[in-house]
Amino acid sequence: MSLKEVIRLAKQLSTVDKVRLIQQIAPDIERELTDKLSNFPRQSLWGLCADLGNAPSTEEIDATRSEEWANFPREDI
Repeated sequence: MSLKEVIRLAKQLSTVDKVRLIQQIAPDIERELTDKLSNFPRQSLWGLCADLGNAPSTEEIDATRSEEWANFPREDI
């Protein structure tokens, strides 16, 4: 049976039966997804950012912040 046939048959169900179908199928889908995700190696957030190079130092951040705020019209605040 193809997916299109299953969808066609599911559309013919009453609303209550559609809900029951979803309730019966959802745990199977959740279990399959959980099994796949548990087998998938997860990379840490540090590893995800590794290709970005070194982070700016505190001094660099302070210098950039000072440059950006240097011309801010403080008297208008």
